[in-house]
Amino acid sequence: GFLVAFGKGSKERIVPVGEAAEEWVKRWLRDVRPQILRGRHQAVFVNYAGEPMTRMGFWKILRGYGVQAGIRDLSPHVLRHSFATHLLEHGADLRAVQTMLGHADISTTQIYTHIHQQRLKSLYDRFHPRA
Repeated sequence: GFLVAFGKGSKERIVPVGEAAEEWVKRWLRDVRPQILRGRHQAVFVNYAGEPMTRMGFWKILRGYGVQAGIRDLSPHVLRHSFATHLLEHGADLRAVQTMLGHADISTTQIYTHIHQQRLKSLYDRFHPRA
């Protein structure tokens, strides 16, 4: 499936979603959201009070899970950065990553290729016998 997300400046992004994530969202919508929903709104994710979840609310929840997992400084930006880096490390097209991140300018996305190149060099230096 695909997810339509709205970011800064109401910028729309269309991002592919894996089958497992799609199944969990369906379960959330069917089993959990109706139990806590307050009022009539279109928000998919709501907080414990049934109100639309804010970006800061999401950040706090994510940070809490990071602490439980022993990951310091986990944030939505770190997830976004990891998402882009993993895609590029596994051969994704730069334009596709640009679209998924919602970057208007390809040069913004190219920052991730520089990070990817640095990682490749580090791996080469670490593992190649003649490095």
